[in-house]
Amino acid sequence: MFDLFSDHQLVAGVGLLGGVLLGLAARLGRFCTLGAIEDLLYGGSAQRMRMWVLAIGTAVIGSFTLIGLGLFDATQSFYLTVRWMPLASILGGLMFGYGMALSGNCGYGAIARLGGGDLRSFVIVLVMGVSTYVVLSGPLAPLRNLLFEQQDVTSELPPGLVHHLADTTQLPLAGIGITVGAVFVLASLWDAEFRRDYTSLFWSVIVGLAVVSGWAGTAYVNAQGFDALPVVSHSFSAPLGETILWTMTGSLRPLSFAVGSITGVWLGAFIGSLLKGHFRWEACDDPRELRRQIFGAAIMGAGAVIAMGCTVGQGLSAFSLLSISAPVTFLAIFAGAALGLRQLIEGFRPAG
Repeated sequence: MFDLFSDHQLVAGVGLLGGVLLGLAARLGRFCTLGAIEDLLYGGSAQRMRMWVLAIGTAVIGSFTLIGLGLFDATQSFYLTVRWMPLASILGGLMFGYGMALSGNCGYGAIARLGGGDLRSFVIVLVMGVSTYVVLSGPLAPLRNLLFEQQDVTSELPPGLVHHLADTTQLPLAGIGITVGAVFVLASLWDAEFRRDYTSLFWSVIVGLAVVSGWAGTAYVNAQGFDALPVVSHSFSAPLGETILWTMTGSLRPLSFAVGSITGVWLGAFIGSLLKGHFRWEACDDPRELRRQIFGAAIMGAGAVIAMGCTVGQGLSAFSLLSISAPVTFLAIFAGAALGLRQLIEGFRPAG
């Protein structure tokens, strides 16, 4: 295989495969972060939030199974090699969640909707992708470095919940992780109605396995290949900007997991929308709505860089490794989204 394809092409293929699964889950399984939060707060339904919990549990079990089998070293991942900054997780998560509510989608959701013909999401994807690079390595990068400098972990213990627990109890790391993942799975399946919703169950597990496939595939290429490419899984903040740059300068830039992942989600969502008969071109009729979406996408991009991930990057990929940052960032995203939804739906009028 390494004789036929370069390392960059292989990791892009891994990203493409997992991305297609995620795109199909969004269109066929209605897997959506903002939709789950809105259903829980205003729709009286926790079904889609349970889908997230099941996806997290599946991803945790799969990732720590890889670790236990010696197929994946979690300390090679970005989420466990950078020092955790609580304020960055909280502030960045709040910004991301608020921006997500204003724009109506996260990065993952926007790509999925774009696959269904929604041109409004094309604007969100472009603005969010540019915004991430403005803060990551553009004009605002010095300010971000001043306030939230990302420093490598210098201690032997990575910033992982299970890593600290294993160090304290001297129990096997993989065993603890798999047990925690099983708790998430059981918690999601506690509801009888959800257990009968086979479509939601199926696509939740697929999402979790897509995340695991990213770790497994890139770890294999890292170990067997020649270029020592990073071990990563799916995220949809900085990879949006990276994909935009590759689209413009592909002859100068190698393929990457990020490009494969973004392309895969779009392709999977496109296929899913055709299968459901939901593909149709949509545009924004109201300039105020477009302004709100642009503003929200810009906030999302900046918040994702500060928090070192988005709803998928922190909420699934980092969560699959039980990084300390993951639950904090996810709760901050939830709070920011709740604030934004309240502003849009109810306004900020005093109660009563």
